[in-house]
Amino acid sequence: METRELRYFVAVAEELHFGRAAERLGIAQPPLSRAIQRLERRLGTTLLDRTNRTIALTGPGAVLLREGRAALDAVEAADRRTRRAAAAATGRPALVLVTKAGAAGELLAKLLDAHAAEPSAAPVDVLLCAPGEQERLLRDGRADVALLHRPFDSTTGLDTEELRTEGQVAVLPAGHPLTTRPHLLTADVTGLPDLPLPRWPRPDGSYPDGPGLRVRDHVQLLQLIALGRASAILPESSRPHLGDGLTAVPVLDAPPVTTVIAWPPHSRSPALAALIRTATRL
Repeated sequence: METRELRYFVAVAEELHFGRAAERLGIAQPPLSRAIQRLERRLGTTLLDRTNRTIALTGPGAVLLREGRAALDAVEAADRRTRRAAAAATGRPALVLVTKAGAAGELLAKLLDAHAAEPSAAPVDVLLCAPGEQERLLRDGRADVALLHRPFDSTTGLDTEELRTEGQVAVLPAGHPLTTRPHLLTADVTGLPDLPLPRWPRPDGSYPDGPGLRVRDHVQLLQLIALGRASAILPESSRPHLGDGLTAVPVLDAPPVTTVIAWPPHSRSPALAALIRTATRL
């Protein structure tokens, strides 16, 4: 199976329309249709149910869409990592570390300082992203290493080392009645109609349904909480960054958050290994 054929099939399967898929790929529709037919003949199965008006995925087609996306992501990741390795050979920055903006700030600063103090340490570029994006950036090759947070981020298929585990706190506007309590339960916070929990974007950019306001990053979230428009449950380490107008109260039944440093299992980069050794030593 050729990469080009996979790209063609994924485009048709996502658009469910040959005309739109051809436009997206920048090719004419007839050769696209012929390419899909050749692919079906080679695999010995029907991938798309076609009528005069609609196109739908068959069961095997749904499998190929899922596997094809993963294969194309792997090809793109290999391309990016190879180019970055070539850049490292010329003396340009060799490592890209991705982390969620506003998370693990103190830990990240200690890690970067300790790593920079090591002899012959490779430079590290830090890429700050929105919540939920760091895993995707690591898997698709745009980053070499990431700080991820269980249980929110998946580490399936990645190599990891645990760096710390902490509890969570409810972040509320200063003066709210709940801030006088020594601790809370999750239900106390999720049941606040005047301070709904925020809605974070999904990987595809859409937002889940619900009463909470849409937020893009932690800075925006903390501003909304200070204005009395939202509440949040965040890791304990967020306390030092709350500022005036906000109060944190421990949430006893919230799941603990474990920060891990994660990297692709096939990586053989000495520079990456040195950074991971520093992280685990800290």
